[in-house]
Amino acid sequence: MNVKAEVTGVYCAAVTPVREDRSPDLPLFATHCGRLIEHGCNGVALLGTTGEANSFGMIERQKILEYVVNSGIAPEKLMPGTGTCAIMDTVTLTRHALSLGVNRVVMLPPFYYKKPTDDGLFSAYSEVIERVGNDRLKVVLYHIPQMSSVPITASLVERLIKAYPQTVVGIKDSAGDLENMKSMVDAFPGFSVLAGADPLLLPLMEHGGAGCITATSNLVSNELAAVFRGARDVGQRAIVAAAQEKIIAYRTLSNSLGAQIPTIKAMLGFSTGETGWKHTRPPLTDLTDDQRSFLGDAVAALHTADG
Repeated sequence: MNVKAEVTGVYCAAVTPVREDRSPDLPLFATHCGRLIEHGCNGVALLGTTGEANSFGMIERQKILEYVVNSGIAPEKLMPGTGTCAIMDTVTLTRHALSLGVNRVVMLPPFYYKKPTDDGLFSAYSEVIERVGNDRLKVVLYHIPQMSSVPITASLVERLIKAYPQTVVGIKDSAGDLENMKSMVDAFPGFSVLAGADPLLLPLMEHGGAGCITATSNLVSNELAAVFRGARDVGQRAIVAAAQEKIIAYRTLSNSLGAQIPTIKAMLGFSTGETGWKHTRPPLTDLTDDQRSFLGDAVAALHTADG
């Protein structure tokens, strides 16, 4: 592990439970966040892609974060997504997080206009950082071009680190390109390079990466924590191999229906016995009864295999 990195460990890209009326189920979400930390996560990256952040309004996003903090989750364990298309909305969400004692945020680039230049993206991030104007702020950039259509290039990272070395501290790379992650580890010592895909935590850690922010950690946080702890310890190879096998099995099932977010929610419901994981916010759609039946059997089979 790069000991100089600001953000290290396993962070869960937490799913957000919603009720039948599509309002966020705040008590269940707080329970889930607490369980994630108890089960090995170093923190919770709430209100990101997996958390359906862009389907919630500004006030809703603030209330969700407030509820989790007020439930007793330590602010330093939380890393909310605050990046939006509008600079001032991003400023508002980021200031709000800081007001609650939450200093770390994951920040998407403005993503409506396609093919912005690095100059434009640098200006957008700079505007946010300058307007927030708080030395406590730590920003993890969010590279997910398959969703945003706005990649974060190495040259942009370099400019931001040079301009804001105490603020721009890491990147979540969800593009699935391990070589890109490795190149950033090599190019930017002390910069937190975090895998956005569960199976890539192990090879990234072996190359000096800082950890992960992933979706399947909603289900296998203990196993991801075992990989994080043991990736560079030859004495833990068997433990790491077994954990990696389980991670891949759960990740594969979560992608099996082509709708990862409702699938993870359903799998979580089957794993915990909690009934509040059936719904998503439009435009996502809930799983069909047949899909849920398939997943119920598949999760039961995985549990049996786990012993």
